[in-house]
Amino acid sequence: MNAQGIETHHMASARTDAVGTRLTAPRNGLATAALTLGVTGLLTSVVFVGGPLAVLGLILGIAALMTARRTGAGRGKAVTALVTSALAIVVSGLVVVCVVWYANRTQECYRPDSFHQYTQCVRQHLDGDRPASSHR
Repeated sequence: MNAQGIETHHMASARTDAVGTRLTAPRNGLATAALTLGVTGLLTSVVFVGGPLAVLGLILGIAALMTARRTGAGRGKAVTALVTSALAIVVSGLVVVCVVWYANRTQECYRPDSFHQYTQCVRQHLDGDRPASSHR
């Protein structure tokens, strides 16, 4: 009850207007989409799929943050989407660098007659110029 003796009810998720129509809290669909793309991009960033998803998540996250400034809804999701998307882009970039480095170091090994020859060739190229007799 308030000071005038009238009962007041507070609902966190919904309000009612003067006519009694239920009003829902504003939502930010862009923030939800951006967060979904950011998390999916981060989880799949080690298989190259995450990079493009994260770029989309980053773009939508920026748009969601601008919408959140205007409406006040979804700011936390938008910021989380930006962070996860940025991390996914960084991880995808590191994976690409590692794969290119590996492919460059082992390019002579791509025509072996057997898997055993391939693994021996890769070990020789990755270990440097050590003699083959030192490998087991």
